[in-house]
Amino acid sequence: MSDGNCQSDDISSLCVKKFKKCDQNENGVKESQLQLKDFVPSKILNNNTNRKIVCALGNFRDKSGEALVILEKNAFKEEELNEKGYFSEDSELRTFFQNDIYGNYVCFPNSSINGVKTTIIYPATDKHIAKYSQQESHIIQETPQLYEKFTSTHIEKEQFNLQWVYNILEGKSEQDRVVYDNKCEKEGFVLLPDLKWDGLTKETLYLLAIVRQRGIKSLRDLDGSHLLLLKRVRDEGKKAILDKYNVAGSQLRIYLHYQPSFYHLHVHFTYLKHEAPGIYAEKSHLLDTVIDNIEMMSNYYQKATLPFTIREMDTLFNVYETNGYIKRIKQNVELIDK
Repeated sequence: MSDGNCQSDDISSLCVKKFKKCDQNENGVKESQLQLKDFVPSKILNNNTNRKIVCALGNFRDKSGEALVILEKNAFKEEELNEKGYFSEDSELRTFFQNDIYGNYVCFPNSSINGVKTTIIYPATDKHIAKYSQQESHIIQETPQLYEKFTSTHIEKEQFNLQWVYNILEGKSEQDRVVYDNKCEKEGFVLLPDLKWDGLTKETLYLLAIVRQRGIKSLRDLDGSHLLLLKRVRDEGKKAILDKYNVAGSQLRIYLHYQPSFYHLHVHFTYLKHEAPGIYAEKSHLLDTVIDNIEMMSNYYQKATLPFTIREMDTLFNVYETNGYIKRIKQNVELIDK
């Protein structure tokens, strides 16, 4: 932990904590009070066959409000590809077909290495449901004028509640998950595993650096006064990940999203081997490039046109559609180029 003079040390923890008042079992995994046996699905919102992830909408018995349950197949861990893991006597093969030297089977490995990463959002709001629903996407070329006229106003009215972010920064929640903590209020940040990562599987490493300074909503707000903060996040984040996970900075993809999923500045750290969601050109901005742009022009991100993707269930989509900048996908209907 660092003190108010902006010096910092790391905190070692691999535990994953998604709910309060959880117990830890002998394998070091937290067990939730919410049980899947009590979940009653009502609709499948998204079934992504590429990422092997499915999101179900429903409710828990004897509890009010809707819930989301997100199931995701875990990546293979190289340390489990041995005689104690997938190639142990506990693994069972069932044959689909065999033809000459080719065989097609389904493998049933030991349950201890066959877990499914599960995320529960309860109670889920309409914004959560829209976020995890499969829907058509579009690209907006956002000029500074469009940002001020439409996007900025929308952010003030519609953003997700940030209390969970403040709980982390104030030491009230998820402290057993913190990897690194610089307590400087102006240039400090907290580094911890992203919700999409189990905190254990190196092959899918994904951490989030949440800055302590409040009031920086997104890339649009960054200018020359934030350079020291951004460089600290980059340099100290790299060192903390190297020390804890033995992943070199040259193997990290470090970037910001625009638009972000929540409007408190945060930076993503992912393993280059891992094709994490949101890494593509229409959404991610490499932190090194952001720093270079600001060094060239302090107010670069207040002057630049920034593209971002928008989905048809997003309330911001309705704002741009109403004002004639985009249309919903229908047969033989194209986006308006304004």
